Amino acid sequence: MNYTVEKNEQYALIKLQETSFGGEVPADFETLARSLFREGYSNLIVDFSPLDDVDSGGVGVIRKINRQCTNELGLLVLVTDKDSTVDLLDSFKIQDLTILPTIEEAIDAVFMNDLENDFRNEEDDSYDGFEGSTTSEP
Repeated sequence: MNYTVEKNEQYALIKLQETSFGGEVPADFETLARSLFREGYSNLIVDFSPLDDVDSGGVGVIRKINRQCTNELGLLVLVTDKDSTVDLLDSFKIQDLTILPTIEEAIDAVFMNDLENDFRNEEDDSYDGFEGSTTSEP
């Protein structure tokens, strides 16, 4: 699989240089994604713009990696502005899969997801001290 990876504090950007997400490419992609998870990256942005095709093996890997990102409170964002690729990916009905037309929008989505997670954590923390507590006046 031909690709480049740019690592940032919040995400890893994978730029694929393939025209098909099939054959050995999905297995190589899964290995790369798992290695990024081990390094602490739960937000993956994948530039799918050169792709024209995704085979069934590729769909399975996208499902797996998407679920892993979600379990880690991260986000998998596939980037493509090709209507045919978007329609193909939509037809697979992968739950909660994010597809955006530009890398900039994908980066914004990652930041928004992180903010939402931080906000949820703050809400959870603020209620922890109030559960079951009672106050009595002298």
